[in-house]
Amino acid sequence: MRRRWSSSPIDLETAPSSGPTPPVAAATTALLQSAREAETMSRWNERDDVPRGDDYDARWRALEASGESIHGEADLLCHLLSSGSILDAGCGTGRVAIELHRRGYDVVGVDLDPGMLDAAQRKEPVVQWVLGDLVDVDLGRTFDLVAMPGNVMIFVAPGTEEGVLANLARHVGEGGLLVAGFQLGPDKLTLADYDRHAERAGFALVDRWATWDRAPFVATAADYAVSVHRRS
Repeated sequence: MRRRWSSSPIDLETAPSSGPTPPVAAATTALLQSAREAETMSRWNERDDVPRGDDYDARWRALEASGESIHGEADLLCHLLSSGSILDAGCGTGRVAIELHRRGYDVVGVDLDPGMLDAAQRKEPVVQWVLGDLVDVDLGRTFDLVAMPGNVMIFVAPGTEEGVLANLARHVGEGGLLVAGFQLGPDKLTLADYDRHAERAGFALVDRWATWDRAPFVATAADYAVSVHRRS
C-alpha cells in the first residue's frame, strides 16, 4: 500500500502555513534537548494489550452504532475555537481530526504509530497526516489550538513530558490554546506535574473539567481531567 502520510520533518514547501514558528527560548531549547536524551520508546509502543489500527476503530464504530456520541472531544474543541487551525497531537486513527475536518477546521494530525496513521489516511486522505514524535516533530507552522485527546500525555516516553509540552508550545500561536485529556491515578502523570510542565513551556491554566462534555472537576473524586491552557 502506498502511504500518503509524511515523515517528520515535512516538506515545508508544500506544507500550509499560518505564520512563522515563534523563536524558542533558551530554556525551552534545553528542555527539548533533555527530552531527546531521555528514553525514546513511548509507553504506547511498549504496550501490547491495546487495539491498534482497524481494531481500534472497531470499538468506536460499535459505540456509534449503539447510539452513543463519539465526538465529545470535537464538540468541546469547537466550543473553545469557533474556526481556525487545530493540531491533533497523537491523532491515532484520526477519529477527532477527521470530525474537525468535516466541520471546516484546518487540521493536521501527528502520530508515531504508522499503523494508526495508515488507518487514518484510508478514512480521510485529504487531511495531512504526519509521522513523528511529539517531543521533536517540527511542522514549520503554528496553530490556533493544539489538542491531545486519547490519554496522549500518559503514553509519551517516561521523562519526556516536559519536552513534549515545550515542543508543542512552538506550534501554538500567541494566545492559542493547548487542550489535553488524560486519566488520573497511581503511577500516572499528576495534574500538578502537568501544570508545572505547561507553565515552564509558557502556558497558563484557563479551565479544567472532569469530562469532555464539561462536567465539573472535583479533585478528590476525578479519575480523568480535561485541561485547557493558553499560551501567554
